[in-house]
Amino acid sequence: MNLRGQWSPSAAVAFLLMLSLHAHASRQIEPGLESAVRWKWAVIPAPSSQWGLPSRELPAIQTRTGVSSSTTPHQNIHIVRKGDVLVHIARRHKLTVAQLKEFNNLEGDFLRIGQEIRIPDATERLALRSTPKSTASTAAPTTGPLDSEVYLLRVFLDAQGYSAGPISDMPDAVFGRILHHYQTAEAQRLDHNEIVSMARQTVRTPAVQYELQPADFRFIAPPKATPAKGPAPLPSYSDMIQSPMLAYHSPWEFVAERFGTDEAFLRKINPSLPAYPPAGSRFLVPNVTPFEIENLPALKQASPTPAAPVSARINGLSVLEIQRGGKTVAAMPLSRVRPGLRGSGEWKILDVIPRPALSTLREPRVQRVEQRSSFYTNPNPTPQVAKPTLSSEEILPPGPNNPVGVAWINLSKDNSPPLAFGIHGSSIPSTVKEIESIGGFRLSNRDIVRAAGLLPRGTPLTWNP
Repeated sequence: MNLRGQWSPSAAVAFLLMLSLHAHASRQIEPGLESAVRWKWAVIPAPSSQWGLPSRELPAIQTRTGVSSSTTPHQNIHIVRKGDVLVHIARRHKLTVAQLKEFNNLEGDFLRIGQEIRIPDATERLALRSTPKSTASTAAPTTGPLDSEVYLLRVFLDAQGYSAGPISDMPDAVFGRILHHYQTAEAQRLDHNEIVSMARQTVRTPAVQYELQPADFRFIAPPKATPAKGPAPLPSYSDMIQSPMLAYHSPWEFVAERFGTDEAFLRKINPSLPAYPPAGSRFLVPNVTPFEIENLPALKQASPTPAAPVSARINGLSVLEIQRGGKTVAAMPLSRVRPGLRGSGEWKILDVIPRPALSTLREPRVQRVEQRSSFYTNPNPTPQVAKPTLSSEEILPPGPNNPVGVAWINLSKDNSPPLAFGIHGSSIPSTVKEIESIGGFRLSNRDIVRAAGLLPRGTPLTWNP
């Protein structure tokens, strides 16, 4: 539509100003950090002894009989009675003995009276290795989320080192961008049908089971009372600085990040699990290499390899691409934490800080103040430095829900000291593109650990705006 001749200059200016104000008002900030995003922050390494919450008593799982048990809660449980044998139980539920044994981790055929045998639902049957491939189509609905081509490609891309954001059965812009990177890697464009065929041959089992362990709760915060309506409120800034560790808010969040998906999709494929799954609960999860947060203290930066030099580049402030010996070995979605943060040219990778904490004196970031008069506006305003408001440091403790995630990669320009911003993880992997926070350029926690293991000190990092 041609607006020329329809709007006066003053009306056009007013309209653009309205759009600018609306965009500013709609900008979201990570919950709890509404004031903190305006302060200066320093990254400090936390001691490994601070990695994990103190041990606590965990709730027991209640079975249908009301007796406490360590067995996984499930909607369909068979209690073994006198005369029961596996073949009869399997036949009754249209299963094979191999499926029952795999699902219940049974090594032999012997059963005891009172033993609980869990019966897998249709989706869980599909994920079992013992499910015959010829009957897989009858084990779960062919239109289910785990049968989606998008889901298959996300799992496949992750295995190739190409992270396409949280794994689900729905496409989005990030998925399309990473898929295109894979298609055009090494200047060899692959047809979409070729990639789908490769994915089907490679990903024989698109989903597997994960049993929630008691040790996992070292990284999961105790449950809080849920209000009568709506979800429980997220921690405030005061809650965050008083916590020993910024842990996961729930088992759902823990399992979702461990297997590269999001809570919404995880709940979608595990509809029978309770609101706060206890230890022993079995989740159906994407078949990807798990992000083992318990092993993070052992995180080490990659070593240089002269025979296959490593380089990295940020494309369009949206994708981090890593190459070794001229071949792309990883690509992952990246976003800037603050809207005005950008750069171009070449930087260097310095060291990696695992388990980062953040410290502040609540000193506002440098602000530029324009010198105005009736006749002049300074095009290069002089920076004005505000004084800190605290006499001692205030600490945001480490953890997967720290605003900079579980690792921080320092950057430098011309081998100078580390810059004030770096590449780091995130506490909001599903919304990294929309929400402002603390830090520099962020990846998901799974991807920052992957990147740290691929980027040696001195790696050139090229930014292509």
